[in-house]
Amino acid sequence: MQNLRRLFQTYLAVLFLTAGALHVCAHPSASALSLQSPSRSAIETEIENQRQRLSSSDAEERRDALMKLGSMRRAAASRVALTGLSDASPMVRAVAAKAILSLGPEESVPALIPLTADKDEFVRRESAYALGLTRSPKAIETLTSLLLTDKEDGVRSAAAVALGDIGDESAVVTLSNILTQSATSGKSKKEKNIFVLRAAAKALGQTKSKAAVTALVAALSNEKLVEDVRREAATALGSIGDPAALPALRTAASSADPYLSQAALASIRHIAP
Repeated sequence: MQNLRRLFQTYLAVLFLTAGALHVCAHPSASALSLQSPSRSAIETEIENQRQRLSSSDAEERRDALMKLGSMRRAAASRVALTGLSDASPMVRAVAAKAILSLGPEESVPALIPLTADKDEFVRRESAYALGLTRSPKAIETLTSLLLTDKEDGVRSAAAVALGDIGDESAVVTLSNILTQSATSGKSKKEKNIFVLRAAAKALGQTKSKAAVTALVAALSNEKLVEDVRREAATALGSIGDPAALPALRTAASSADPYLSQAALASIRHIAP
């Protein structure tokens, strides 16, 4: 009889614990929920903390605050970072260019465009890269102007990269002219920087436009061009996938440069598998 009583008490205890566990699962506590995701107030507090750091007299602290705001990937954080675009320090302005991108292109593009005229080369370069990351066609006119007129190779190269990131066909004419004029005779200004030419060739491939094929084939076939540029042109032709490029690619496949040959063969396989 005593054993039956103990068994019954054990059964009741197990039943009670099971019911309690089910209640906890059905109604998680506030503390449990807080572990699953940061509360809104915690995010707002962190944004406010970084806002206050932006008032520091130390440029390095302001730079770090902007990096933290950008890493939050929230529009509210990027909106606070907008003040960094007019900071006295070029380093801080450059970091702010990417910290505001979570605002989306409608807000970030108009905010970034003035920075492309900054007196500091590094700031112009970083703002060009940031405009490319917006993927907005509204940035093309500004980036085209940078590519054609900026005196610094690094800025022009960044503009070409950004146009490729956007990948809009409207940039094909400008990019093609940059690539082909380097090999033509005449008094027109020619692009001589290898990095700019490579970036232009790659960007043409990223547009996926058949209108770019003529310029890319000309670059690929021009033996006076640096091999790096010709390789990039070969790869870009493969990205576009137009069979019209096959004759030039087959010729390049027999090049003495093994890397150019490999690039051409890879593009041929892509176009005509």
